[in-house]
Amino acid sequence: MKLSIKDLDLKGKRVFIRVDFNVPIKNGKVEDDTRIRGALPTIQYAIEQGGRVILASHLGRPKGARVDKYSLRPVAKHLSELLGKPVEFADDCVGEEVKRKVDALKNGDVLLLENLRFHAEEEKNDDRFAKQLASLCDVYVNDAFGAAHRAHASTVGITKFVEKAAAGLLMQKELDYLSRVITNPEHPFVAILGGAKVSDKIAVINALIDRRVDKLLIGGAMAYTFFKAEGFTVGKSLVEDDKLETAREIKRRAEEAGVELLLPTDHQVVDSFDPLHSRKTIPIEFTNVGLVGLDIGTETVARFSNALKGAKTVIWNGPMGVFEEKPFDEGTVAIARAVADAADNGATVIVGGGDSVAAITQAGVADRITHISTGGGATLEFLAGDELPGVAALNNKS
Repeated sequence: MKLSIKDLDLKGKRVFIRVDFNVPIKNGKVEDDTRIRGALPTIQYAIEQGGRVILASHLGRPKGARVDKYSLRPVAKHLSELLGKPVEFADDCVGEEVKRKVDALKNGDVLLLENLRFHAEEEKNDDRFAKQLASLCDVYVNDAFGAAHRAHASTVGITKFVEKAAAGLLMQKELDYLSRVITNPEHPFVAILGGAKVSDKIAVINALIDRRVDKLLIGGAMAYTFFKAEGFTVGKSLVEDDKLETAREIKRRAEEAGVELLLPTDHQVVDSFDPLHSRKTIPIEFTNVGLVGLDIGTETVARFSNALKGAKTVIWNGPMGVFEEKPFDEGTVAIARAVADAADNGATVIVGGGDSVAAITQAGVADRITHISTGGGATLEFLAGDELPGVAALNNKS
């Protein structure tokens, strides 16, 4: 058990909270604030306890340079609206000006630092940079589960220079739900995996088979690698040719373990020569050379939805098609509704990964999901049984 923010005395203390505010920003406005809202309970708790709150996050991949479009300034404005109180903003995350702003904080005040990744030292986990960050605070709290799989200065390095490093409320919630899936899932246990590449999910698939998932539903472009491995014609659909043997091995392992592996039976395709006017839904075996599969079909939606009936634990990571291009978001949105129905019928439903979370929101069912994970890569690595550096670096309760 990791030390929690609730185990700390925060009154009058400078509380450095590593949050995950890596959110989409367009024309100076936050487009999707799911991750910001996820951090609110921790921030509000620190405010209520009289802490002097310093928030730090990365945004995008500025590669150690100051890039205007990756500034966190719009996030400070948005967060201020959500909290109903002013959020001070610092133009950097280290340096004399930042120190002055931190020293000016009163109990319950909030300061958001500029993008950590404007300094290349952040991703290098540089000790000197980590020490500079640590000098701003009395206690350190990591609430950025989405960045916990990265050994960076603000997630790992800083913990060497602070007296106490604790988990925030969101981090705790993530660890609680995901640990339950790993150690003691209630059966029937169904996992739905999508996305473009089998290679991204091999470790998770193997871990799920080892943990005796009852049903494994595979959609998205990664399904075509399985189809090609079985000898189907997949046309110009996305395939990882170097993973065909891996797909066969996964199928073998699933059969031996008694895991029901379900692949799509139909899909939405377009003709590669006339993509705008050729959309149709056909059985997988009718795919010919010129076609490209872009989403699961209605029969597959019904089949996958049926596979969720009676489930007690459901995890979903990854879209069922080219979710960002309408109308090829239909399959993913339909699965979002199906997992919400499973939750209504008593299943613990955990959804992670950007497109899956977006689909849950788009379908208007987010409030029906048991737990929406803020981690993409972190969720996958945790489910695969890997230790996350940002979690390992926190103090244990004892």
